[in-house]
Amino acid sequence: MAQAQDPVTISIRAKAGQRDLIDQAAERLGRSRSDFMLEAACRQAEDVLLDQTYFSLDAPSFAAFQALLDQPPAPTDRLRRALKARAPWDSADASDEAPSAPSSRSAASTSVK
Repeated sequence: MAQAQDPVTISIRAKAGQRDLIDQAAERLGRSRSDFMLEAACRQAEDVLLDQTYFSLDAPSFAAFQALLDQPPAPTDRLRRALKARAPWDSADASDEAPSAPSSRSAASTSVK
């Protein structure tokens, strides 16, 4: 089995119009087609996995959970550090790249100053 950091090949078929659209967007960002497609696919994969996380609560625990969501914690230095922490799927070399537009997942971190 390949190591997690060893490069592997992923092949897909696309229509010419799809390829052209991807190439145009990648060019606007100054990226290669492969880099653009891999970043977009990984971002979508993260969203799917995060959206599919399931947990179960009984009625009283769910009510307590909802109450916590309705009253988020006050901003503290510890909370600010946690919101700035790198996600587990972010690679170490991601810090070398220009930041991308915030996703819906990171939008919450922008509200705490």
